[in-house]
Amino acid sequence: MVPSLGGVTAVWIVAGVLTMAGALVCAELASAFPQTGGVYVFLREIYSPALGFLWGWAMFWSMHTGIMAAIATVFARYAGYFIPMNDAALRVTAVVAIVALSAVNYLGVRFGSGVQTVFTAVKVAAVVLIILAGWLLNEPGQEGTGQLVESLPGDITLSNFFLAIGAGLFAFGGWHMVTYTAEETKDPERTIPRSLVIGVLVVTACYVGLNVVYLSVLSIGEVMSSTRVAADTFDRLMGTSGGSLVSALVMLSAFGALNGVILAGPRVYYQMAQDGLLFRWAAAVHPVYNTPGRAILLQAAWGVVLVMTGTYRELVGRVIYTEWIFFALLAVGVVLLRRRAAYAPRWRMPGVPLVPIVFAVVSFAIVFNQIRVDPWNSAIGLAMVVIGLPIYWAWGRTVPAPGMEMTRT
Repeated sequence: MVPSLGGVTAVWIVAGVLTMAGALVCAELASAFPQTGGVYVFLREIYSPALGFLWGWAMFWSMHTGIMAAIATVFARYAGYFIPMNDAALRVTAVVAIVALSAVNYLGVRFGSGVQTVFTAVKVAAVVLIILAGWLLNEPGQEGTGQLVESLPGDITLSNFFLAIGAGLFAFGGWHMVTYTAEETKDPERTIPRSLVIGVLVVTACYVGLNVVYLSVLSIGEVMSSTRVAADTFDRLMGTSGGSLVSALVMLSAFGALNGVILAGPRVYYQMAQDGLLFRWAAAVHPVYNTPGRAILLQAAWGVVLVMTGTYRELVGRVIYTEWIFFALLAVGVVLLRRRAAYAPRWRMPGVPLVPIVFAVVSFAIVFNQIRVDPWNSAIGLAMVVIGLPIYWAWGRTVPAPGMEMTRT
């Protein structure tokens, strides 16, 4: 969409800035509503339970479980780099990864978050080493390497730039999941804003640094045609051993990302069940491990179905853009909440109302551009979300089931 180093770098930076704005919005809302469920709770408190239900509905059937299935499949494919597997074996490997990490998180949030911390630390350290190795090993001007000033002919249109940002935002996705475990987080009003800001800054720096390395080693055409650009980059720099090393890193990265997704999602389903908007048995908290065990099992079961059928590809492709509608509404919500006398967040984002309004406008622009470019699939995706409304009305308003408080860690 933006075939030049400048265009690619601009997309990653803009996507990072937008993500930071969204993270600041969620940080303020988390300090005001430090409850399990994150975005679901925010939408419920700002607008209505119906809008919160739509978020949870889309999360379970496609947005969250679909991403979980996709990441598990990436893990399996890179495992196939070392152990050749047919399609059935790849699917089974992805299923094993989902089941294993669901079991880890079933055994306690401290255990699951501990695993997440280890994988994240190792992954960030490895990314930094990759960036340094890319610059040290690459000799400017050597045959076959990319040129930093290279670009393909043709103008970069505003529409393509927005499409590219949408793809970049998909890669940044998951920042809002930090808010899902608020009730299990120590001092969430301070911890969550800090973790969101630091996390987005680190991820943005990693993405920009990695892509500059890729485009300094490979040509624009090679980057565009590659299905494993990191491995191809280090195949060029170090030979087969480099590709193997980076493939192992991708497996590590995917495994850590998958654990984070599995840890976060059930907290939303748990809170929905507490509110009477999901099967009441999903609100049960394990008496020993203090985790939403049944919600974890429910998520794992649907994720396995998506992996084995391969339907996550279409689901994610059609629905993922719709989450930015909800993010835009959250930004507008901060402006609305500031006018309510009872609203008292412990942390306030800077730049209100300008920053959230600009964020909302750009988010809606990305959504409208996606609909304009691909109206059929976009309409299907939007319909898959909106169909949750009659489900919500049919479910009816019920008294929340009493639940056990989960342990803060």
